[in-house]
Amino acid sequence: MSSPLYWQTIGAGPDVVLLHGWGMNGAIWQQTAEHLSADFRVHMVDLPGYGYSQEVSASGLSAMVDCLLAQAPQKAVWIGWSLGGLIASHLAATHPQRVTQLITVASSPKFAAERPWRGIQPKVLASFTQQLQEDFEKTIEQFMALQVMGSPSAREDVKRLKHAILSRPFPNQQALHEGLNLLADCDLRQELSVIQPPFLRIYGRLDGLVPVKVAQDLDSHLPASASVIMTQSAHAPFITEPQRFCQEVSDFIRDS
Repeated sequence: MSSPLYWQTIGAGPDVVLLHGWGMNGAIWQQTAEHLSADFRVHMVDLPGYGYSQEVSASGLSAMVDCLLAQAPQKAVWIGWSLGGLIASHLAATHPQRVTQLITVASSPKFAAERPWRGIQPKVLASFTQQLQEDFEKTIEQFMALQVMGSPSAREDVKRLKHAILSRPFPNQQALHEGLNLLADCDLRQELSVIQPPFLRIYGRLDGLVPVKVAQDLDSHLPASASVIMTQSAHAPFITEPQRFCQEVSDFIRDS
């Protein structure tokens, strides 16, 4: 690690850490953080290789977790979106003493489809990897469009995603490639079953990347966890249904 990660903190109260997804940065959480900061001390971080943490490198889930924990609060609620959910899940499984509650958003312990498991077709992930070599800005734009496809507010949602990306430096190529490799190769299904902290999973009913049926599969696999389906959302429920999202998060933190 060449330098510390970039963190932003607002509000006061119990600590909440927000982890963004592939190709994004911490600015994506601004609206969520402002809402939650009425009751919580909210931390937004740019993951290694992304945004203002562009020069920081960490290869693999364990290295990313170590990088985060070096600067994170001693104990916090960890909320991870998409790829960030994979990182937060691994953190909760391997460092439960640092996690009061875990919330994953539009995330999956295994993003790649492999019958009978539902997910992203491997050829789609492979095509993103190939496109990154040729035009990584265009690739991220296509990924953003995929994330909101089907949402009734898709046009506004993609504008918000784009605004967050453009507000900070672009992620570095190595981080993008490694992130796609994690999405293609990681399988945390067994690891999730040992998670001790209270665990909430939030999904978008219209999500084309993490099929909503993954929620049902995990309901039976992880009976100690809870799940919520956001009916109007695709892959970015905190953007599409911000008020309901923050309410679900706040209620879960207070009640568990």
